[in-house]
Amino acid sequence: MAAPELIFFRTTSTTVKRMAFCESFIVKMAACVTRRLGPQVAKIASVSRTIHCSAVNQGGGVWRVKHGFPINPSIYGPLTDLPDWSFADGRPAPPMKNHLRRQEKNEVLARRIAMISAEIDHGLEKWEAKQRKREQEAEEKRCNRLQRKGGFLEQDSK
Repeated sequence: MAAPELIFFRTTSTTVKRMAFCESFIVKMAACVTRRLGPQVAKIASVSRTIHCSAVNQGGGVWRVKHGFPINPSIYGPLTDLPDWSFADGRPAPPMKNHLRRQEKNEVLARRIAMISAEIDHGLEKWEAKQRKREQEAEEKRCNRLQRKGGFLEQDSK
């Protein structure tokens, strides 16, 4: 099999076909290598602790969550929310660009939470009104049913 060639000078149908051929060739080669080296990679992984496929944990993230702190210390807290410096006469420093960005992001999030909360409240009110209407209709149906006449009424009252 000839080595695939990549040509990216012009976008033509032949270039697209060549790129597709290269992609399929690379996938086939990777599958071949994986089939051949799979058992050996498993052996290496069982012997050596350097190969792993687990998610990366933040250092100390579990401890932080357990004690009520964020996983990443840069998310919020005094190091990110308070200014880095202030003037000698006590005036606060002007807000930094990232602080303003975080503040705007928090405002947008707060607005969204308020909007969703209002939608939920509105939905609950509509549902309760619908339930009350169903109960009233059921009560009206019960009241408008045909009533027994004659001796049956006297027997029911005893």
